[in-house]
Amino acid sequence: MESGRKFKQQEMKNRNTLFTAFIAMFLTTTGLVAQDGGFIYGKLTTIDGKTYEGPMRWGKEEVYWTDMFNASKERNENIDYLSREDIRRLERFYERRNYGWGDRIAGWFDSRWNDSRWDNDYVHQFSCQFGELKSLRMSGRKYVDVELQNGDKFEVDGDGYNDIGSEIKIMDTEIGEMVFRWSRIDKIDFMKTPNSLNDKFGEPLYGTVETYGGAFTGYVQWDHDERVDTDKLDGDTYDGDVSIQFGKIKSIERDGNRSIVVMNSGREMELRGSNDVNSSNRGIIVNTEFGRVDIPWREFKRVTFEGKATKMKSYDQFGSQKELTGVVKTVDGDTFSGRIIYDLDETFDYEVLQGKDDDIEYIIPFRYIKSVTPKNYDNSNVVLKSGEKLFLGDAQDVSDRNTGLLVFEGKGEPRYLLWNDIDEVTFN
Repeated sequence: MESGRKFKQQEMKNRNTLFTAFIAMFLTTTGLVAQDGGFIYGKLTTIDGKTYEGPMRWGKEEVYWTDMFNASKERNENIDYLSREDIRRLERFYERRNYGWGDRIAGWFDSRWNDSRWDNDYVHQFSCQFGELKSLRMSGRKYVDVELQNGDKFEVDGDGYNDIGSEIKIMDTEIGEMVFRWSRIDKIDFMKTPNSLNDKFGEPLYGTVETYGGAFTGYVQWDHDERVDTDKLDGDTYDGDVSIQFGKIKSIERDGNRSIVVMNSGREMELRGSNDVNSSNRGIIVNTEFGRVDIPWREFKRVTFEGKATKMKSYDQFGSQKELTGVVKTVDGDTFSGRIIYDLDETFDYEVLQGKDDDIEYIIPFRYIKSVTPKNYDNSNVVLKSGEKLFLGDAQDVSDRNTGLLVFEGKGEPRYLLWNDIDEVTFN
């Protein structure tokens, strides 16, 4: 009898184990467990050596691996590849376009040839998704040593960007939520996020944003800030002020300089008087599969939030940062192939191309771009590797404000091409 009872207990235990494994596999494949892998996660070390580990959030903003880390590049060594004649051609080109850049380019010329240094004024923004980062080490009040997942290291400057100097929140696995002043932080090491987190800042805001030019589905950043369902939408009603958790909201619709908010219960409210719900809103960002789409208030019609998001991009999916390579065709019919430096600045596939379709701004990592074809002084055709075609303008990356390309065909000096020399750039 005793042996029979033990056999049945063991059989039941085996069944429970199999059932638990099946449920875990089902939830993972349906995207309900692996969802948490998209949150920024890491270890924070203070200046006195204390460590804290867990999900992280930059102030009230960045919380996903797909969010952007922005800073200023400390140096642009690519200007050193330009010859005297290259600089003269670039100077003449901008003088003809009447952009008022002649003095600046003349400054590059004088700095490079008279002082053997490049002009500090010619420094571009550094942007990458948080998932590209391996670590950040503070090297001063506004300077940070960056290491990427591929081992590349360089210094960036925080002037004009709040990602450096911001308070950092961490949901420590034992203590809970803590807030750290930037001056208390020595280093942040990023690491793969567990598939399921016991504590986090909230669930992702996911839905479809309708505009006058079309609809975009993905992770939503409201007013450039609110990203999770515990964040709040502020506004005024005729009966008083309200602050509503996004997790309780089904949809928000623009109605002039106010918003119509529909709750999950179906209850409808009219809100006004706050930058969350009127024309002072800084814009609605949608993180799509190919990058970010920033929609200004005047183009926004409605957002409808969905219950469960698709699987978020995890840290290990950012493990490779590669140099830009491809083929450049010129208007004269010549073809050059090799490593590419785009706009004398972007060198790697994690860096981003920016451009606008009317007032809607696209911010796309180069790894998702198949080709760029200049069409006129202000616009370019951009084809994504997914096959989607965009017509973008009003930005340096896709207009004649672009400072040109360097193409390294071999081990020697690169070939410099002005923007008006280029017929098409195709990336590998």
